[in-house]
Amino acid sequence: MNHTITILDIGTMGSDIPLPDFSSLGELAVYHNTRPDEVADRIKNSTVVLTNKVPLTAETIAAAPRLSMIGTIATGYNLVDIAATQKRGIPVCNVPNYSTASVAQHTFALILALASRVAELSEAVKAGEWARAEFFCFWKNPVMELEGKTLGVVGFGNIGQAVAALGHQFGMRVLACTPRPKPAPEYQPFAFASLDELFEQSDVLSLHCPLTSDTDGMVNAARMKSMKREAFIINCSRGTLINIPDLVEALQNKVIGGAGLDVIPVEPMADNDILHTAPNCIITPHSAWASAEARTRLIELVYQNVKAFIEGKPQNVVNKVGM
Repeated sequence: MNHTITILDIGTMGSDIPLPDFSSLGELAVYHNTRPDEVADRIKNSTVVLTNKVPLTAETIAAAPRLSMIGTIATGYNLVDIAATQKRGIPVCNVPNYSTASVAQHTFALILALASRVAELSEAVKAGEWARAEFFCFWKNPVMELEGKTLGVVGFGNIGQAVAALGHQFGMRVLACTPRPKPAPEYQPFAFASLDELFEQSDVLSLHCPLTSDTDGMVNAARMKSMKREAFIINCSRGTLINIPDLVEALQNKVIGGAGLDVIPVEPMADNDILHTAPNCIITPHSAWASAEARTRLIELVYQNVKAFIEGKPQNVVNKVGM
């Protein structure tokens, strides 16, 4: 078969990384971005479609009679109608584990920013508060030392394990909650614990679990009331793991000490989002995954997925079609 490869939103990868030679695998059509009403027309003759953020619905899949493979330029694949692909026998291939180091690093960037009050102190300096201070050492609120504190990690996959290992290097006691048994790491102090125990005991609670019916809204008012008043919540996983109105109220009432978010329920963040009213809440724009190294690794692995499919050996198939 002569393959026609369509990339729907290459713009999500930025312009600073090299792209593999997809044209060596077939006829190539590349779009910077694609609106929902443009998808059906752009993929109607495609055999391979690659997408990062553009949804592929049952209707758009039905409009592409030659479609033989879908590749997500990401680990997640919830934007693809899996039932429709299974009915057609179309394999959906994702890219696991490309951004572990980057997300773990970003997680700790948020933790350190909160613990050391980096943004608050930087803004105070720019506002002239240091220049007006009585003493040359200046701070507004207490800084937290991480050594000896408890890091609770919800989810203990590759990223959760990497974050836990970094916590250990900072001298933290590590607790982890996972729905399935995992081998314990060699370092100490470490223990597996229940979700409620993590909320009650953690000085820093970091979320690294998938979004499921069980985890949706798992961080809520009742659970935050069980936390230490100085505790931080970090979310570099999925936005709706946290009930945002409950989080804002908890921060406003000093039920918890702070939050660091790289994901929120509705992205991009609106100008009138209630999170703008949340004190000691650091928000980054879904960028934890996006180091140049991780994006280079990601697009190369997407290329390898397409190549493997064309060679009759599909890999990283999430819907188990063609395996």
